[in-house]
Amino acid sequence: MSREGSVPVADRAISALVWVTTGVVSLVWVVWLAVLFVFTVPFDPGRYTVGRWFRRAAVVISSINPFWKFRVSGRKISDPRRPYVVVANHESLADIFLGSHLPWEMKWLSKDANFRIPVMGWMMRMAGDIRVRRGDPASRRQALEACRDRLRKRVSVMILPEGTRSGTGELLPFKEGAFRLAIQEQVPVLPLVFVGTSTAAPKGSMVFGHANAEVRVLDPVETEGMTLKDAPALRDRVRDTIARVRAEMRAEREGEPAGG
Repeated sequence: MSREGSVPVADRAISALVWVTTGVVSLVWVVWLAVLFVFTVPFDPGRYTVGRWFRRAAVVISSINPFWKFRVSGRKISDPRRPYVVVANHESLADIFLGSHLPWEMKWLSKDANFRIPVMGWMMRMAGDIRVRRGDPASRRQALEACRDRLRKRVSVMILPEGTRSGTGELLPFKEGAFRLAIQEQVPVLPLVFVGTSTAAPKGSMVFGHANAEVRVLDPVETEGMTLKDAPALRDRVRDTIARVRAEMRAEREGEPAGG
């Protein structure tokens, strides 16, 4: 039996209404972003303003979903224009919506398929997000150059070093690229931990799930003085920290309501 067949009719109806509302919000927002793009990009080459407004669309959409309860915790970032290579674990598509609640702009490294979605893909392009085609070395090189470009324009970049979601919920091995990038550009790595989003947007389903989710900002890890030889150790150190904090957060949440 499909998941849709096992959920209450009311949940399916509410999900359909949320999807319709999401479409309306997106159509209004793409026009607003286009106006912002025209008037701000000549003076804002990092597309910080357009990007911030794009993330606000995700906040609005998540706020109208009655099944989702999102919160932000952890380290406060005092200077939103200090560039970081931001890395996090990956639970679901809802990570993007929860991450948009963070009070600074960062460009997401995202698979090419997302840029081909009408309206959303257009907004991602205007916001300066970075596309990559999986399995294409040339595309990976171009994406890394785009990441360097954003960092040099004092805008953080967001990379999910697992590369994909785990089918079992376990933390996958981290790829090294994000950490090599941080060392080459001599910018800090900023770890995030997502917990609870796996139930928000189940893979392969159009019905939203109930989720009480949280993103926690951890302490930045400086890369000053590191060389590329230090990248594997940096990767492992950050992954171990994310794994430990994720386990602690899950333990803290035991007994809490599922949300909604």
